[in-house]
Amino acid sequence: MAIQNPPVSQTKSFSTVFLIEMWERFGFYGMQVLMVTYMVKKLGFAEADSNLIWGAASALIYATPAIGGWIGDKFIGTRRTMLTGAVVLMFGYAMLWIPTNNALFLYVALGVIILGNGLFKPNAGNLVRKIYEGDEVKIDSAFTIYYMAVNIGSTISMLLTPWIRDYVGQHYNDALGWHTAFGVCSIGLILGLINYFFMRHTLAHIGSAPDERPLVARNVLGVALGGVAIIAASAYILRNQGVAEACVYLAGVVILGIFVHLIRSVEKSERAGLIAALVLTVQTIFFFIFYQQMSTSLNLFAQRNVDLEFSLFGMPIFRWIPEQFQSLNAIWIVILSPILVWIYNTLGRHGKDFSVAAKFALGFAAVAVGFFMYGLGALSAVGGQISSWYMVWGYGFYSLGEVLVSGLGLAMIARYVPARMGGFMMGAYYVASGVSQYMGSVVANFAAIPKDITDPMQSLPIYTSLFNKLGFVGIGCTVIAIAMLPLMRRLSLDHALADVPPVPPVHNEDL
Repeated sequence: MAIQNPPVSQTKSFSTVFLIEMWERFGFYGMQVLMVTYMVKKLGFAEADSNLIWGAASALIYATPAIGGWIGDKFIGTRRTMLTGAVVLMFGYAMLWIPTNNALFLYVALGVIILGNGLFKPNAGNLVRKIYEGDEVKIDSAFTIYYMAVNIGSTISMLLTPWIRDYVGQHYNDALGWHTAFGVCSIGLILGLINYFFMRHTLAHIGSAPDERPLVARNVLGVALGGVAIIAASAYILRNQGVAEACVYLAGVVILGIFVHLIRSVEKSERAGLIAALVLTVQTIFFFIFYQQMSTSLNLFAQRNVDLEFSLFGMPIFRWIPEQFQSLNAIWIVILSPILVWIYNTLGRHGKDFSVAAKFALGFAAVAVGFFMYGLGALSAVGGQISSWYMVWGYGFYSLGEVLVSGLGLAMIARYVPARMGGFMMGAYYVASGVSQYMGSVVANFAAIPKDITDPMQSLPIYTSLFNKLGFVGIGCTVIAIAMLPLMRRLSLDHALADVPPVPPVHNEDL
């Protein structure tokens, strides 16, 4: 790559990516926090349809980064692809800013957002890796800060956009409130792009090989036509739930089939690691089914069956908007992550750190407790509404499970998968995560409330029935994970003895 003159510090280069990532996550989570309720309350969709549409969008959002990373590495460059993704996302959110209730327009806007996310996410993370390439101590610290950007941006936007929607809606009109809130997501990307423009020189020497060469017209045209195709295909899938369901389950079967084929065909020394990776990937898929409840069933539950007033010893403290409860996830992760890192480091110094498999078991136990909290809250509900504090502690346990399970997903790939399969396996991991997000929306529909039910006393048992069942499923996952520990120990030992070259350390920028 080109050498800067004068040289640019790693910190300045990192700050440029850090800030645009923060604004990108601001826009994405500001949109996500409102999307399901927007479809239900403004577009008049049934809860079941809204859950499935967002589930399909989530699946596509997780799948497309595999394509975006390939485009950045091979065709137009990592840096250029990240910037293109940010611009596409800006236009996607700007489309939601337009005051229309046309459902097809929504699907196209989501298609643009899916494309933008696919271009942006993998390449922003790759730039951070390239900035600190060869310095594993600094890269771990950099991704810790980078991860903080994700949660800072998401926390602020998940608190802000619902408030903007309500404020504008009350002072002007309801439609303007919704679309102004989405518009703020676009403004976040505009601010991120303006900041990038003034700091772009700090990344002039960072990127992949195509970044150093003039753009090739054929590559640009191919990417543009491919982008249009992704938008059109995404809109078609979102509009046709039968197609979405078929695509999702087909992807799941294909990934499982490829896993089985690889396990059967690889060298014996590599087999133990692949089996271990498959076991942990399946467990991660189950976690994402739980994860998807945050933007679907738990979000709609907060609309109907949560007392929005936070009180302490009978004294009101403050009041939240239902969608704002989703921000508890990011808040808890920021609180819990450094604590867990300290615990891991302390145990590691004494040679007593838990295995990845053991952390998965603990994570599922925490998720189970989190879902049981909502059922527990129902026992003392007043007028069909539980105390907001049960949501705080429910999200707390759930977020602890997220850090223990999902946060270790890519680390697991790096540990157990041979280096020559790393790219494919990380792509398969993301696609599998997307499949499970759709499955999570299917699960959320077990608590989809018919439009004729408006009484909180009637909807409360429907929601808590689902949450209690998910709690028991979490216990089942915990028991299975514990039962698998001896097998995982044996597989880990066999993998270690085989001395298979690992994938270079990878990081999950979201979790």
